Amino acid sequence: MNEWIAGTVPTSSDGPPSTRRWWLVQGASVLVATDGTLPVEAPPGDGEPHYLGRLGDEEQWALDVDAVELVGDHDALQPTDLFTLHATLGEQGWAIAGRAVQLVEWARTHRFCGRCGAATQAMDGERARRCPECGLMAFPRLAPAMIVLVERGEEVLLARGRAFPTPMYSCLAGFVEPGETVEEAVVREVREEVGVQVGDVRYQRSQPWPFPHSLMLGFRATWLGGDIEIDPVEIVDAQWYRVDDLPQVPPGISIARKLIDAWVAEHS
Repeated sequence: MNEWIAGTVPTSSDGPPSTRRWWLVQGASVLVATDGTLPVEAPPGDGEPHYLGRLGDEEQWALDVDAVELVGDHDALQPTDLFTLHATLGEQGWAIAGRAVQLVEWARTHRFCGRCGAATQAMDGERARRCPECGLMAFPRLAPAMIVLVERGEEVLLARGRAFPTPMYSCLAGFVEPGETVEEAVVREVREEVGVQVGDVRYQRSQPWPFPHSLMLGFRATWLGGDIEIDPVEIVDAQWYRVDDLPQVPPGISIARKLIDAWVAEHS
């Protein structure tokens, strides 16, 4: 597998690229050919390109094609959403696609200053937009969120969220509030959503989650006490499950599935 190096700007130390690969973002989708390939030439127009990084000897760039007119061979490209792209591109390609969509969306939504309303300008050599009138700087936004697998002996607590489109059960998750640590957010969210107390919060792994701009921080935690009392606004159902009696769980695209799979491997 080619080495992926994320970056803000190309550097001469990387050496000259053999090609530039373009991630053409339309809405929240990426334009790809029917065989899943990406174009190596940018479409004409004055859209603002966004450097993503380098994969092997290929520079990776993103472009907002809602702001340019596609012509020629680009007519054969089809918009494909990020969930569908995961199966086509794999983990590495999907992470780059998510980076492309997030950076394009950030540039779209920060064209004007949030303080004085003046048009912002892209900064050279830095991932930022600056207001020339009042000097306010805008950087790409990330919303940190925790997701946790709660353990009780040989069981784990899984819940069906009200927003889930299918009858699927997953780990508990929520956004980190201002002024709290991620570990404190784990304890609070579990208590608020299912009414139980947890401790021994242990970090496991993280995952960029471009829906629209989250960073998921995965944990395990140990049940300390309390019976399940769901928050009906957020949760449809929550139950304790053993490894041989799991319900339908999320697909492999999600960090929730990775947390569950790791626990299953330990208890099988």
